[in-house]
Amino acid sequence: MMVFDWFQKWFEYAPGKVAIVENEKEATYAELNEIASRFSGLLHQNHGLEKGDRIAVLASFSIDLIALFGAAQKAGFILVPINTRLTPREVNYQIEDAGAKLVIADREFSAKLNESENTCIGFEDLSGNAEAYLNEIEEKDPIFILYTSGTTGFPKGAIYTHGMLFWNSVNTALRLDLNSNDITLNCMPAFHTGGWNVLITPLLHHGGTIWLQNEFLAEEVMANLEKSGSTVFMAVPTMLKMMVDTEAFKTADLSKIRYFIVGGEALPIPMIELWSEKNIPIRQGYGLTEVGPNVTSLHQSDTIRKRGSIGFFNFYVSGKIVNDSGTECAPDEVGELWLGGPNVTPGYWNNEEANQKAFSDGWFKTGDLVRKDGEGYIYVAGRKKEMYISGGENVYPREVEKVLQDHPAVADIAVIGVPDEKWGESGAGFIVSKPNESLNQEELKSYCLKSLAKFKIPKYFFFENELPVNATGKIDKKQLLKSFNNQKSNNHENK
Repeated sequence: MMVFDWFQKWFEYAPGKVAIVENEKEATYAELNEIASRFSGLLHQNHGLEKGDRIAVLASFSIDLIALFGAAQKAGFILVPINTRLTPREVNYQIEDAGAKLVIADREFSAKLNESENTCIGFEDLSGNAEAYLNEIEEKDPIFILYTSGTTGFPKGAIYTHGMLFWNSVNTALRLDLNSNDITLNCMPAFHTGGWNVLITPLLHHGGTIWLQNEFLAEEVMANLEKSGSTVFMAVPTMLKMMVDTEAFKTADLSKIRYFIVGGEALPIPMIELWSEKNIPIRQGYGLTEVGPNVTSLHQSDTIRKRGSIGFFNFYVSGKIVNDSGTECAPDEVGELWLGGPNVTPGYWNNEEANQKAFSDGWFKTGDLVRKDGEGYIYVAGRKKEMYISGGENVYPREVEKVLQDHPAVADIAVIGVPDEKWGESGAGFIVSKPNESLNQEELKSYCLKSLAKFKIPKYFFFENELPVNATGKIDKKQLLKSFNNQKSNNHENK
């Protein structure tokens, strides 16, 4: 059986090694292990938590939050990170769906819980002494439930096990050459698998050092990358674009950086070349919450030659590209990406219908369309699902459509993802009003704000007499995209 108590191991190996830097505070691996042990005991002793109980978390990254992760490794608690940008309605849905026994929230997010009846505490309430609460942990035991937007309009909780955590770390270290000498600055949010599992948990596993900066301010990021001596850094394209626009881009000494890791969407070649002028190579790849998340990686030496590629599968990841009949595709033939291996989720929490749709003969069906060239390099061709990515956030149009359909003046609605210079993609909503009703963009945005996080609200609204349909009677979203492009080119976009 594997041992998953990473902080105890690093306490034994290198107790004085700095693990986490949070503003002016530092925590060594010995200190992190002590806090994690105490948290595990206090949660059991004062709140009755047992192995397998769920803890919903609305918090930014901190020493305490990282220690809570350590407590979960020791005790077998299951963490449910919740997007702090969601509305109270959305937050409460995930708390209830996960069956959380306890909610831990930073004070600044406590208003998000006004629709929840669950017991809520802050990290400041985990004070006092208690013996560590330790349990035997197996690979199949969950450590996270990570919610992803659902095509039905309801988020799905992807189960993330201790085994997935281990194998993702091994895959990541093998492909990115991570070790205990590595340092990173983390600006990714604590409710994303990208925030937890692209670099933080692999570096904790390997005894590295993590600086935390929860608010992305481009100038401060540049300064902290230099101050920390970071060797690797994870970002989404929007962040790198903002960093290029700072004064510090010209002056900051980032000579210790081996490369930037870019996820969420492809980084344009001109942006890659700008960072190359600072001697910072770009590592691009592909991932998703349900598998890893680190699935593929493109070596930095191939960034220009294989522009647009997501590289090869990571070491312990299996994958195949299949057509609609389930047959594997030939080179350069586009098909759906199916994934297998030890870092694939066992399924969605209490959602057998979603599990039936997601798996086939042990393979996880990603819904993403890809192709593989003659040399084996993989390229994303599109999305079988309609999800789009806005500033690194996944948005599913169906969820937005369900909210807008409840507006008393809306007769019909369709939402699509469209290109956006700043965020990569944003939403465009096409509205048909009910007879004798009038609507405007600001009214619809205000209506959405009651039920949706800001990043999910369409940037554009277009008012139509009817929506185009295809031969099967379904709304033709390809035609809507053409309509959007035409209206943009004619300068009819809403501002």
